[in-house]
Order: sequence, then structure tokens, then C-alpha cells
Amino acid sequence: MAKDSKRKAGGLRSRWLLNTAGVVFALGLVCVLAVTASFSAYYYSNLQADMEDRAAVTTEFFTESMGQSYNGFYQTCVTYAQTFAERDRIELQFINDKGMLVVSSVGQWAGESPSTPEIQSAMSSRDIVPYVGRDPVTGERIMAVSSPVIYSSGQVIGVLRYVTSTRLVDRQIFFVALVCFLVLLVILAVVLLSSGYYIRSILVPVAEITEKAKRISAGSYGTQIHTRYQDEIGELAETINELSNKISQNEKMQAEFISQLSHELRTPLTVINGWSETLLADENMDAGTRQGMKIISGEAKRLTEMVMELLDFTRMQDGRMTLTVEPTDIRGEFEDTVYLYSSRLSQDGIKLHYIDNDEDIPEIPGDAKRLRQVFLNILDNAAKHGGEGKRVEASMGYDNGCVVVRIRDYGPGIPEDELPLVKKKFYKGSSKARGTGIGLAVCDEIVELHGGTLTLENAQGGGTLVTVRLPAG
Repeated sequence: MAKDSKRKAGGLRSRWLLNTAGVVFALGLVCVLAVTASFSAYYYSNLQADMEDRAAVTTEFFTESMGQSYNGFYQTCVTYAQTFAERDRIELQFINDKGMLVVSSVGQWAGESPSTPEIQSAMSSRDIVPYVGRDPVTGERIMAVSSPVIYSSGQVIGVLRYVTSTRLVDRQIFFVALVCFLVLLVILAVVLLSSGYYIRSILVPVAEITEKAKRISAGSYGTQIHTRYQDEIGELAETINELSNKISQNEKMQAEFISQLSHELRTPLTVINGWSETLLADENMDAGTRQGMKIISGEAKRLTEMVMELLDFTRMQDGRMTLTVEPTDIRGEFEDTVYLYSSRLSQDGIKLHYIDNDEDIPEIPGDAKRLRQVFLNILDNAAKHGGEGKRVEASMGYDNGCVVVRIRDYGPGIPEDELPLVKKKFYKGSSKARGTGIGLAVCDEIVELHGGTLTLENAQGGGTLVTVRLPAG
């Protein structure tokens, strides 16, 4: 039971943490993405604005010197590129109207001519055009700004282009995202720790309440739940405690009533049995009266057996059922019971077949009277519930240090959903046979007091098989 409660508590804990952590992580991830996107937009917009300002200022400078010849203009571009102070961070390029690279701050002939789309856009629109993407030549992520250079005649003779790698910007954005994600993990850890403590404060007492409630439902009436909480959980525990006490009191009252009633019934039943036997001994009694007296005697004996069952039941409930243990010839007791009961079953047209064997059955420590009571009760149940098959089989064997008794009928069997309940007190299930429903409960208690087990199952081919295992040691 405790393991089952822990497993269920673990399931609730897992679902609680999964839902809480899942929501926190999802919201945190959205925040991380939003912050990262904001910083990315901020860095890229600042970098683009800086490069556009540079391009505008530089283009304005060259526009003022457009009165010179093209060679003079070219020499000015070369000089400006060679003296460009930030060549380690930004590359300055001059590109002619054919898209050919003319001058670069990294060398006069700095590799292939660029082919990014903003160059032609700047020439056609006569405006500054930015570009962010991968360089078609190197594959590196870059940001470029192209500004058209317009001659005094109004002709666009090329573009002035600033280019820089976005590696540092991307690294900074990644660092910001990493820091945000680490903060999210720290928050998530704090949430999990606080949630774990809160969950333990709920699930530990709930698991205890569940375990005690199962013990109460199993018959441990009066069991109390101790909790230090004065909240809804404490209120639940107190309610269950009160319920347990009331059930315990009712059980005691019921047991006392049954015990007193059984004792009160024994005296008149003894008188009825005695006088019926005395009257049946009269040879002058007519046949009709004798038949009636036999019925009275039989029903009185049946009622006496029921009273004895009730007395055994009250002893079992109060813990007063004890055994007189001594070495017992278990084979002899069982065979005597079978032979004694076979004549009674034959009157109802039921054949009791004893499967004899040559196994050596040792004596076992036990209460012979109580064990015979168990055998009689099982045989009686076989006759009542499986009498339709008109056959009952009984056998005894020795297996792995235990004496094994098997009694099988050929009746309709027990519905599968009722099998786990048939040994419970007062349970009769769908059976219409007479009885109190406590015989098997008493038998199970007697067998357990002997350290054995009593099991019921549906036999292959129909009917019910009852197996009693009694340790020989």
C-alpha cells in the first residue's frame, strides 16, 4: 500500500512539476526570444544608422570635389581609401557605374567586384541603400551601405560603399541571448525548488492519508491519521479520523450484538436439538410426525451451525480466536471429514470422490478441531454452490514443505469480478444459496492462524477449485 501511495504521489508530483516548469519555461523562452530580438534590432539599427551617416558625409565630401577630372577624382579616392582610419573594422570601397571595384581601403585591387543587390539599387534610385545578408563571394554575413556618387553633370559615375562583418554584432547578440537563457534557467531552478517544497508539504500528508484510508477500508477501523497541518489537509484528516472512529464503534456494537444474540440462541437451540432427538427415538411415532420431527431436527442443527459461525466471527473480530496447537494427523482428519460428509452429500445426489495417493503426509502442528471445521465448511460450500455438477473431488498432497488440500466442484463457478471478494465477511455475491456469508471469512482466518493460505479460483473445464496450503513446520 505504501509503495502504491508513493507511486501515485510521484505521479502527481511529476504532473505538477511538468505543468509548472513547462509554463514557466515557455513564458521564459518567449521573453528570451523577445529580448534577443529587441537587442538584435537595436544593434543592427545602430550599426546601419552609423554606416549610413558615414556614407552620407563621405559622399557629400566627394560631391564637392566633382569639378576635377576623372583621373583627379580617382586619385582623390585612392588617397582617401589609403588614409581611411577604420580599415580594421570597416572596408571602404569605390565602385564604378559598371559595378567594377575601383578602390578599396584594404588594397587598390581588393579581390573580386561585389555583386550585392544594393549597389545597382543605389545607382538607379540615387539614394543610400543598405544591405544585410551573406557576401556572395566569401559567404560571410555582412552589412553594406551603398551611396551613389553623382558627377556635376548629374550623371551617376559609381557608388561609395561601406562594408563591415556582422560577426561581432552577432556574437554580442548571442551573448545577450545566452545571459537571458541562463537567467531563465536560474528562475526555473528557483521555481522547481520552491514548487518541490510546496508539493512535498501537500503530497506527503496526502500519501499518509491515502495509506491510512486504505488500512481503514481493509478493516483496520479506529486507525488515526496524525498531521501537523491546520488547513484543508488537516480538515480532511480529521474527517477521516472521525469516520474511522464511528465505523470502529459501529463494528464493536455489531460484534457485541451478534455475540450476545448467538449466546442467547444457543440455549433454546440446544433444547430443541435435545428434545427432537428424544422424540425421534420413540418407535411408536407415526410416519408423518417422524418426518416433521426430522425436518425440525435438521433445521435446528443448521441454525446451530450458523450460530457457531457467528460466534467464531465475533471471536475473529475481537482477536479472541485462538488455536489449541498440537501434532495433528492432517491426513486422518481430512479423510475422516470426507467420509463423514460423503454420506450427507449422497442424500442430495452428489458424489464426493476422494482422490487417494501414496504420498507420505507428515503430521503438522495445528488445531484438529479448527482444521476439520475448515474442511467441512469448504465441502458444504462445494455442495451448496456447485451441487449442480453432482460431483465433488477432494485430494491431499505434499508440496515444498506444505500440505496442500484441494476441493473442487463441477458447478457454474464464481464470476471473475467476485473472486477477490468471496472471502470477505457477509459477502455472498450473486449466489442464491443459503448461508450467512461469513463461513469462508472464518475459514480464511483459521488457515492464516496456522500460517497457511486459502485460495479460490475457477477450475479449468468449469467449477470452483479451493486450495488450502498448510506449512508442515
